[in-house]
Amino acid sequence: MSKVQTPYRYDFVGSFLRPQALKDAKAALKDGKISEEDYNKVVDEEVTKVVKKQKELGYHVITDGEFRRKYWHLDFMWGFDGVAHDETENGVPFNGELAILGDTYLVGKIKAKAHPFVEYYKFLKQFEDEETVAKYTIPSPAQTFQQFIVPANFETTRKFYPTNEELIHDVAVAYQDVIKQFYDAGCRNLQLDDCTWGAIVGDAAKLRYKSLGIDLEEVKKQLLEVNNLALENKPVDMVITSHICRGNYHSTFFTSGAYDSVADYVFAKENVDALFLEYDDERSGGFAPLAKVSPDKKVVLGLITTKSPKLEDKEAVIARIHEAAKYVPLDRLYLSPQCGFASCEIGNKLTEEEQWAKLKLVKEIAEEVWK
Repeated sequence: MSKVQTPYRYDFVGSFLRPQALKDAKAALKDGKISEEDYNKVVDEEVTKVVKKQKELGYHVITDGEFRRKYWHLDFMWGFDGVAHDETENGVPFNGELAILGDTYLVGKIKAKAHPFVEYYKFLKQFEDEETVAKYTIPSPAQTFQQFIVPANFETTRKFYPTNEELIHDVAVAYQDVIKQFYDAGCRNLQLDDCTWGAIVGDAAKLRYKSLGIDLEEVKKQLLEVNNLALENKPVDMVITSHICRGNYHSTFFTSGAYDSVADYVFAKENVDALFLEYDDERSGGFAPLAKVSPDKKVVLGLITTKSPKLEDKEAVIARIHEAAKYVPLDRLYLSPQCGFASCEIGNKLTEEEQWAKLKLVKEIAEEVWK
């Protein structure tokens, strides 16, 4: 078992641009030109290659690039009993683009079963060594809870869950089970990807929830409740972190707004070991809310954007790290890109070479700051 733990001083969120060989194999599978078995062989080969690349760059955390999934969040939800999905052209409006996500909805009570992601993790784990640790990324409990109470799903969900509290309970219990499955498979580093906090910041969110007749403070309490309930039985030697962003689809975003209005909840009270925070541009606001981060948490500053190929100015990033250190001590700060490079299959608007250049910059800056 690797003794390396996340976060590392230079880290990343998890997803990588899908290589052409993987895209071609996916198209061939869809057209019936290759079998599922042949497709999976290609996926295994491409995961092996992307792990090798991460190691070559000198990273101590490895992921499978999320190559086995279409969406960063929905594929995981499909691994529960009671969840169904349809591939449609339905989507969510992002900034200037419709994120095509299909439909994921309830057909019964949510229950855990042997989750396919645990098998995916086992393939990744074989590449661990003394210098690296395998990290797996899954959507947060709050993300799953939120999926089934959005307006499009609300009436269907109420057939099975008359109240949000009943839904929160079952989501949390299902997550407890899956977390144990990961632990029993040898996973000691799990990341919960969470756009729910990013979706409720800013004036636009206030107006959206007001139009739905929903109390925003009650929403915050429920998001915190489901996340913490899911973590109640977390093994003491398992690191669980949370990545928070405001949407990442084809280099677009879902919302904007500072962390101020959610800091008293997620920064102060969520029972994770570290927070990966989006801070790549003015949409995220300032660092002052970091003063609310509880002293037991580490903070990974997402100061390098994955939405653009343009490389950041090294000295400007270093200056921002020291600005953040006014609120959280430097020894509890870490550096990463603000999000993954391909939260969904479509990926962001940059090349694989530009993707790796971003990670080289993250490592270079971190090694200079934390000598």
